[in-house]
Amino acid sequence: MNPKKLFTLALVPLTGLSAKNTIAHNNRPNIILFMVDDMGWQDTSLPFWKEKTPLNERYHTPNMERLASQGMMFTQAYACSVSSPTRVSLMTGMNAARHRVTNWTLEKNTSTDNQSNMLQFPEWNVNGICQAPDVPYTYEVTSLPQLLKNNGYHTIHCGKAHWGAIDTPGENPHHFGFEVNIAGHAGGGIASYLGEENYGNRTDGKPSSRQAVPDLDKYWGTETFATEALTLEALKALDKAKNLGQPFFLYMSHYAIHIPVNRDKRFYQKYIDAGLSEKEAAYAALIEGMDKSLGDLMNWLEKNELDKNTIVIFMSDNGGFATDTHWRDAPLYTQNAPLNSGKGSAYEGGIREPMIVKWPGEVSPGTKCDDYLIIEDFFPTILYMAQVRERKTVQTVDGVSFMPMLEGKPTRYDKRNLYWNYPNLWGNEGPGIGSTCTVRRGDWKLIYYYETGKKELFNITNDIGETANRAEQNPRLVKKLSKELGKFLRGADAQRPSFKTTGKPCPWPDEVDK
Repeated sequence: MNPKKLFTLALVPLTGLSAKNTIAHNNRPNIILFMVDDMGWQDTSLPFWKEKTPLNERYHTPNMERLASQGMMFTQAYACSVSSPTRVSLMTGMNAARHRVTNWTLEKNTSTDNQSNMLQFPEWNVNGICQAPDVPYTYEVTSLPQLLKNNGYHTIHCGKAHWGAIDTPGENPHHFGFEVNIAGHAGGGIASYLGEENYGNRTDGKPSSRQAVPDLDKYWGTETFATEALTLEALKALDKAKNLGQPFFLYMSHYAIHIPVNRDKRFYQKYIDAGLSEKEAAYAALIEGMDKSLGDLMNWLEKNELDKNTIVIFMSDNGGFATDTHWRDAPLYTQNAPLNSGKGSAYEGGIREPMIVKWPGEVSPGTKCDDYLIIEDFFPTILYMAQVRERKTVQTVDGVSFMPMLEGKPTRYDKRNLYWNYPNLWGNEGPGIGSTCTVRRGDWKLIYYYETGKKELFNITNDIGETANRAEQNPRLVKKLSKELGKFLRGADAQRPSFKTTGKPCPWPDEVDK
């Protein structure tokens, strides 16, 4: 548990903010945040690189293309490498090193770390975040939806939550300021996407697993895929919201495209006919079903003449599932090439995400931004969009508004450091997976492995696949980035693992000269 303090988030200075912006913001926009689970940077027909890749040719996401044509694509949007840390940072504006929810949450007071022969992992906040003080292994926060609700927004949650463990205050989205909660609970995945399987619930109404999805019983026994059921319920919530006389915030948080990769019959056969394997076709269909949901929401906005005053933000919570696994139902469904590795990894394949922002009248259509940002930046940016100017939080906010990027203003973001801390061990094996901390500054990215003290330095601009470790050729830069990374981690009261043989903590990156 971390010490907490009252923190007032000041307005981020926005260089060159015009009078036009001030006037436009008097009519507060609706906001839809469309979050996808486990979607890799290449799991789309929309290329987020300088050229199309074979995966971009494989998948069919016309509504992502449609959204990008109306807004701005971000080619270097970053999250954490696993789900809960990303989602907590989004809701709080905190870096994961500070909030200490550094791995995925589920059972109360229970770590989800994989076992290590060498390392003893720290007692991280396994119960997630919550709105109440003095709950063991949690971090008390003032959440994004709570601040929006306090400032006149109607707040709707639909889909995956995954901010707090079972039987803790953080398991329920209502506790974070969502007035409507559809299917959100402590589970980090979905037991089944199939209505024929009741989405993992038994016929007596009891869940068959911790990942059984609640609230969708009206679709039990039907052929309604879970992605479609959630979309239908979200549209019903929007039908009500449009009559309330206040702006709305919809957090459309899909369980797709997380495993299990059940076959979405609406799209599956077309990919079989295109020559994909059954496994690949099922995954491609899961992606297209998610994209249809995005299109349905955009269609609803246009039909109800709300598209001109609604911001739509598209994001994923971590990289695509492209690492070796012992999980029975999770062989490799995708790859993230040209990025290296995938979910759970400190490499780009684990943390770089597809991101799009549409804001009519404010963001130029069909534009692209190559500056980098990180998930905690959503917190101050969305509050700015909603005209929430002065707000108090019980947590320190690390995020920086990316409004200058949206306005196309010159920025100095390449001089800003991004930080990741993962003093844990995920369940899979693969490149870049381990107990690590990482810093990105400009073109360069340094990864430090707690267990071995090894450091890897990559020039991301010239080597997007992180194939050439440049640490030996750049000792001064390694030392500089190690010092900045160590300073940040100490300042954030971050955690680190210890060695089982000695009980001593692993050195910070600036304490190892390698």
